[in-house]
Formats: sequence, structure tokens, C-alpha cells
Amino acid sequence: MKNTIKSLRSLPEYDLSQAELAKELGTTRDRISAIENGAVPGGKLMLRICTYFNRDIREIFFDENVVCTTQTCKKKQQKGRVKKAK
Repeated sequence: MKNTIKSLRSLPEYDLSQAELAKELGTTRDRISAIENGAVPGGKLMLRICTYFNRDIREIFFDENVVCTTQTCKKKQQKGRVKKAK
């Protein structure tokens, strides 16, 4: 799973090392490193990360293989429907 944690913690308003972020979140530096490298955090840790950075979960964690949102998929399905001849 891709994420933006490394870039977020590097922002001037945070400027945190992995160890500092880990301490703030109540986890280990090794866990932060693993997450930054693609490991999926548990639900509670994921929520703590989102709360700490005050970001929506979708802004931090994402899967680049997901090609569309629910609304986009619905629009594509509606366009793809063929009208039945009477």
C-alpha cells in the first residue's frame, strides 16, 4: 500500500524523523519505516496517523492500482448501458 507519510513528516510544519513520529504515535521507528516502505498499518495506528497529520485517510493511504472512485465507476457503468430496442 502506498502512502505519503514520508513527505508529510518532512513538511516544514512537522519536520520529524521516523523516531520522533513513532514517539508521537506511540509506536516504534521500525514500524514507521515499514509503513513508509509499503507495510499496511493496523486500523488504530492508521487512524492515529490520520489524526496526527489532520488528513483524510485517502490523502495518506492509497493503492495506485485502484483506477476509479465509486462515483466515477457509476458514471462509466451508466455510459456503458445499451438501450434496448422496442
